[in-house]
Amino acid sequence: MNKSQYRIARRQFLQGVGGATLALAAPMLITTRKARAAEELTMLAWYGHGEPDIVAAFESAHNVKIRPKYYTGGDNMMALVAQSPPGTYDLILSDAEYTTALQQAGYVEELNPADYPLDDYWQEYQNFPGNWSDGKLYSLIIRFGYLGISYNADALSEDEARSYNVLWSDKVKGKVGHFDWHLPNLGCLSLKDGNRQPGPYELSDEQWGKLQETTLSLKPQVRGFYDYGGTLSSLRNGDVLAMCGIGDWITGLLQRDGARVNTVVPEEGGIQWSESYCIGKGTQKYELAKQFIQYITAPEGQVKSAMMQAYPALIPTQGGWKKLNEAFPEEAKRQGMVLNGRSVLDDYREGKIHFRQWPVNQSLEDWNDFWTEYKNA
Repeated sequence: MNKSQYRIARRQFLQGVGGATLALAAPMLITTRKARAAEELTMLAWYGHGEPDIVAAFESAHNVKIRPKYYTGGDNMMALVAQSPPGTYDLILSDAEYTTALQQAGYVEELNPADYPLDDYWQEYQNFPGNWSDGKLYSLIIRFGYLGISYNADALSEDEARSYNVLWSDKVKGKVGHFDWHLPNLGCLSLKDGNRQPGPYELSDEQWGKLQETTLSLKPQVRGFYDYGGTLSSLRNGDVLAMCGIGDWITGLLQRDGARVNTVVPEEGGIQWSESYCIGKGTQKYELAKQFIQYITAPEGQVKSAMMQAYPALIPTQGGWKKLNEAFPEEAKRQGMVLNGRSVLDDYREGKIHFRQWPVNQSLEDWNDFWTEYKNA
């Protein structure tokens, strides 16, 4: 399938999976237009999750309007929830490391596991950390991705990118970039230091000191620190040839436009980012919010999530993988969500993937302060 055929097929799928298909795939989602005529559903999320390619089919099936508010980071998300009256946000999309904080602060409703297709999830994600607390379900993972080394394929080979040591190579001197967030970058560099057990975020004082030394030693290689847009443009135009701590959510987007970039999980391991949906505390539309989560975790919704125009992702359900392989086999292969042979789950099963989380033995402020020091070094 050439690029134009792929785009036509993709657009037809995203536009075509509408009310009739949803009615067959998920009868519990059907409601009358009359009953939902004046309904709105508010959403707090990363950019893209409330856009038509994701929500239009749900809006059409329910005659409801999704009203998204987009945040710029986890701390921004927490602040928006904290300063808003209960019930302001019906749906909250959260990075996994923030879901526990939302639950502990009383910002989200408890979920009933029987309402969701947990049996369809790959076993590795049925009891995903952060979704559960004391045996109770508060959020549901809907998509994820791996962070490792992202690189310019004209400058580096895949074999060279299979180790974090490549960041210190003369080939990329002055051409290393950072997405400007300490957690993914320091997590990856912690793996470079060998901190696999108990994990890259659970460091002794000695290991934390060593990680700071390792990170500071990289600074002569670094061209700059970038936001989302800057990360895209610097990789696209070749200003940056290698980055750690980002993944296919960036390079997959660039590949759609023909950029010669790629992401691999190094032999030292990679970090997993994860996004989960919660239902906001005090919502007056619990049932409708529940139905949206059912919609996005059904196979058709999972394919939409994997193919999201804003940034692609891996998906955690078996039904989603099957549907993706049926509808977009080339994309399933590109992302490694294949049903036969080695898949992206093998990296996880082999112990190479570690969930991104807050530091265990240092404070979040410690890590943030060091990151500021590193940027100014």
